Amino acid sequence: MDLRFDDLPAGDRYRLLTALVTPRPIALVTTRSASGTDNAAPISFFQVLAEEPPIVALSFNLRSDGSLKDTPRNIAETGEFVVNLVDEALVPAMTVCAAEFPHGESEIAAAGLTLLPCSGVAPGRIAGAPASLGCRTHTVIDLSPERRIVLGQVVSLQAKPDLFTPDGRHLREGAFLPVGRLYGDLYARTGDRFAVPRVTVEEARKGR
Repeated sequence: MDLRFDDLPAGDRYRLLTALVTPRPIALVTTRSASGTDNAAPISFFQVLAEEPPIVALSFNLRSDGSLKDTPRNIAETGEFVVNLVDEALVPAMTVCAAEFPHGESEIAAAGLTLLPCSGVAPGRIAGAPASLGCRTHTVIDLSPERRIVLGQVVSLQAKPDLFTPDGRHLREGAFLPVGRLYGDLYARTGDRFAVPRVTVEEARKGR
């Protein structure tokens, strides 16, 4: 197969890219509108990009009616959001939040979620999330009328007490089991893991 992406409609590009670039981490993003309505939405076009400054990226398309989704709308209004990492226990609530609720209607109650204060930003964090990143808008990039990218600068991290070692520097083995988005309705668990030690240049030249 040899495809030229300039010849493909956007829907086919999306289908091919999301089928191949997997698994993708999922951010269950909480925001608060300027009028005070809380919102939660799963974003699988999500990644960490840098540590200095600490930057995460979110990518949004439009609602099915062509309007702006509540999450990027709220971010544009307030400049703040919270990335809640999704583990296996949070999947049922994440699925509810993926439904296209009417503009301005909060998904929080329907998903059975509880919000707690998040350090450094106004939107709440999800109580059941293994870890939450409080973020402020760094850069907004409108790639096209249909696609907006938001770069957020991480200002805080709040995590479950047993997630990290006492010094806060390392994850406890097996304590964090995030899910990854594949394509369509498929997701991946991350409990099956293996280690691959890094090699030095000298070892690589010797073929180990």
